[in-house]
Amino acid sequence: MGHKEDLLVGAKKALLDKGYARTTARDIVFLSGTNLGSIGYHYGSTEALMTAAMLSAIQEWGDAVGAALTGEPADGEDPMVGFWRRVIGSITEHRPLWLASVEVLIQAEHNAQLREQLAGGVEQGRRGMAALVTGRPEGQLDERTVRTVGSMQMALLSGVLTQWLTDPATAPTPEEIVTGIRALATPSPA
Repeated sequence: MGHKEDLLVGAKKALLDKGYARTTARDIVFLSGTNLGSIGYHYGSTEALMTAAMLSAIQEWGDAVGAALTGEPADGEDPMVGFWRRVIGSITEHRPLWLASVEVLIQAEHNAQLREQLAGGVEQGRRGMAALVTGRPEGQLDERTVRTVGSMQMALLSGVLTQWLTDPATAPTPEEIVTGIRALATPSPA
């Protein structure tokens, strides 16, 4: 691996360990085993390197989410409970990656390249979520289903993520999430 790749690996490690705002060029150099001049030579600036690191982390985050969402429930397990069990397992197992995804969202406010990448990911996420919930292949989904079902499933995921990152001790269990979803979907008697 050359300096350019070493810098990207070091920047991603710093992003996951310290976060975007707290990472310095010296942190990246220390973690990559390179020198300060390499950042400017290969990326132009520390900000450009951190943008590249965040884009790479987004890809890894997407892969982790995809793996969590497409797994199979255990024998006899309610498929919805299994889905949320996998999501929560991914949040706890890959906590730094999920935290980085939240920080990337904040940084995207000031970085058009990140915002564009995230917007594409959101659209992809809606489509994937709608396919999971409906059991239909993504290519067979109409836009209304993607915008309604997919958007709501992503909203639920964001809310569960926030609760699990903030206070895992009181965050809802997979069973509680599913009970809540079903209660919302069932009209209460008048």
